[in-house]
Amino acid sequence: MRFSGRAQQAVREASMIVAVVTLVTLADTFFTSLFSCLGLVWKHTAGCVEVPFFAEQEIKLLEWVSFAVAAIAVCGMRKRLKAVFQGKSWIWYAVLTLPLLVMETVIYMANWGASYGVLFRSNGNMGPYYDQIFSHIGWGVLSGLSLFAVGVYVFGMDRIYLEQKKAEQYRMQAAVYQTLEEQYSQAKRLRHDLKNHVLAMRGLWEEQAWEKLGDYLRRMEDSAQLGANEEATGNRAVDALLCQKRKTAEEKQIAWECDVQIPRRCQINEFDLCVLFGNILDNALQACGRLPGEEHGQGLQPFIRVQAGAVKSCFLLEVKNSMNEAEKHVAKKAEKEKLQGHGIGLLNVGDVVREYNGVMKTEIHNGVYDISVLLPLGGDRI
Repeated sequence: MRFSGRAQQAVREASMIVAVVTLVTLADTFFTSLFSCLGLVWKHTAGCVEVPFFAEQEIKLLEWVSFAVAAIAVCGMRKRLKAVFQGKSWIWYAVLTLPLLVMETVIYMANWGASYGVLFRSNGNMGPYYDQIFSHIGWGVLSGLSLFAVGVYVFGMDRIYLEQKKAEQYRMQAAVYQTLEEQYSQAKRLRHDLKNHVLAMRGLWEEQAWEKLGDYLRRMEDSAQLGANEEATGNRAVDALLCQKRKTAEEKQIAWECDVQIPRRCQINEFDLCVLFGNILDNALQACGRLPGEEHGQGLQPFIRVQAGAVKSCFLLEVKNSMNEAEKHVAKKAEKEKLQGHGIGLLNVGDVVREYNGVMKTEIHNGVYDISVLLPLGGDRI
């Protein structure tokens, strides 16, 4: 279940505000303790003050400097935080925000108690100077550990979400792969019985039973899910997948060009090949589908070009597709930050590339998105 429109935007912003406030508060407490401790040591050693204390103006200055440093540090993470909070479900926001609210409450109560003298202290025999140092170190360690824990929690939640999305896509692809296998088996059985079917149709033709002959042909087509210009790549799973994507492209009036040859000595797993082709082509179909309608009216038909084959001792897959030029910066940002709804497919492609010690490269130029994947033909996994 997902929020939509203003409600989703409001929940996302509220959750992000809670996280930012918590991070700033913890960082502020940490830097305040750090600068206070350094200031006391400086007064004690360089200023030769036996029991140094801060004046009211010095305390205000320390607080402002600490807050400014904390705010700058958190602002430096704004892009990463924005990516983390991009388009999650309401359950994700709730699970993330509630512990942060508890942490924020604890911090507030601790600071309130500290303002009334509830501090970390020694056993009482070290003197006021060392009591202050001990207290600031205690608050610094506590706030530093809390800051680390919040960072791990926030970014860990994002990582878990991405892994779940990747696993979900893998399950969907496995189901599609199984369906493609079944379709191929049906077509294979039909080709095996082709001689008998030809004899049956010839009998209907000789009897001039045109209606029955038409029904017979339709049943054959439905049974085998045949189509014109079926791909022949040398791999039955890839053939079926490309056939399915080509039909989708034709339905959306997307020009389709395909030249794929899977080498016989290619040891890349069929499922991994389908992950590569499936995710890349799904992204291409979605990009073409988002093109503005006026471009179609100007004769600028969206296109997808697929090329793959052996290049020396490697398998090279290259897909080019038209895309909306306005999405250029969004696409580049998604590849770097894995924005929700944009980068999950490429995460799965990247997993396969790393598994086979391969290389992936993407380019965007003049409204054309170009992705190339190079894998060793031996198919050795890491």
